Amino acid sequence: MDTVLATAKEKRTKTISVLKEDLGTIRAGRANAAVLDKIRVDYYGVPTPINQMASISVPEARMLNIQPYDGSTLHAIEKAIMTSDVGINPQNDGRVIRLVFPPLTEEKRKELAKQVRKTAEDSKVAVRSIRRDAMDKIKKMEKASEITEDDRKDGEKELQDITDDFIKKVDNICADKEKEILEI
Repeated sequence: MDTVLATAKEKRTKTISVLKEDLGTIRAGRANAAVLDKIRVDYYGVPTPINQMASISVPEARMLNIQPYDGSTLHAIEKAIMTSDVGINPQNDGRVIRLVFPPLTEEKRKELAKQVRKTAEDSKVAVRSIRRDAMDKIKKMEKASEITEDDRKDGEKELQDITDDFIKKVDNICADKEKEILEI
């Protein structure tokens, strides 16, 4: 039964890291290199992340500088950013691409906060699904007489406690991101 609980905890930890990664790509009005993480550039026929092709820096609070390691990829990076859903037009000076993040409107902030809540709810659903799968495994173990009824009840209680902790973590991460977005 310990392996079932350990596996469930490991899956939940992965869910939390995916949530953090997904929330990192949501633009919050400040320059954040994570918004480029999902953008892939066609580099000699291979879809390559921008951060593997260029150095990304934040010279100001609302600006990203992207300096390609290979100057010939400048236009390919610019094109990938323009076709992505980042919503920012890159400025190319021939050596560096600049992304200037405009201040967010109140409407856009509310829309992003709603997107954060939806992402957090998806993570909660994943955590609950992991709990359900682990509960099923524990019940099967009891039916196969591998564990006693008391062990099953203890395992289910421990599983529920772990689930509650992870749901709180998701809520806290979501609240922090919403606060970051809604700050003016």
